[in-house]
Amino acid sequence: MSENLKKEGKFSYLEIGEGTPIIILHGLMGGLSNFDGVADFFPPKGYKILIPELPIYKMTLLRTNVKNFAKYVAQFIDHLGYEEVILLGNSLGGHIGLLCTKMYPEKVKALVITGSSGLYESAMGESYPKRGDYEYIRQKAENVFYDPAVATKEIVDDVYETVNDRNKLIRTLAIAKSAIRHNMAKDLPKMHTPTCIIWGKNDNVTPPEVAIEFDELLPDSELYWIDKCGHAAMMEHPAEFNQLLYAWLEKRGF
Repeated sequence: MSENLKKEGKFSYLEIGEGTPIIILHGLMGGLSNFDGVADFFPPKGYKILIPELPIYKMTLLRTNVKNFAKYVAQFIDHLGYEEVILLGNSLGGHIGLLCTKMYPEKVKALVITGSSGLYESAMGESYPKRGDYEYIRQKAENVFYDPAVATKEIVDDVYETVNDRNKLIRTLAIAKSAIRHNMAKDLPKMHTPTCIIWGKNDNVTPPEVAIEFDELLPDSELYWIDKCGHAAMMEHPAEFNQLLYAWLEKRGF
């Protein structure tokens, strides 16, 4: 997919299809290809999929925090010239989506979160190995999924490379700390944006009770479960994820 990357100023992004814009926010683990299933499914249904490369390793250390990524997403929406969009985020991407929705509610007509941080403290730190040999990192990567086979060599290599790159590691840990500081429990009850919560029943990183808490705290949310599924539902069960999301978007008139 990366061959279609558009570069405009400080933004690099994938753009697929035409129609209602869905902006996808990736997490720390893995990259844009995590959303291949979503990118294939939605364009024929009348949606434009936009996947920006978040500047996780490009900001100065002082600016490497969830709030600045949320601002970056708002600037991206303005750059594209949209009044309002649908945001879909996984893991850290879900947290960025939540914060962007809190800060710029007029720009977000609907929010979709899956395996999102923002409520659960150990989510970021626990899932991200700080160092260790390849075998240890492979086990950590496999723990993200219900089916360890989903942790391909490519994913493990990517995490291993990040952990062994000092610049990337320092920024990863800065983001993890900032995510823990930005607990959103007090903000969620004031956020009335329609929110679709899709969660793996076997998520070890952000366990099911986190999804239940998001659902209880958000005024206009609906929670859907995927069985035999870990932290990245759109990768492990793309067909089921797409069907749940599409049905919700249709029901809500998005």
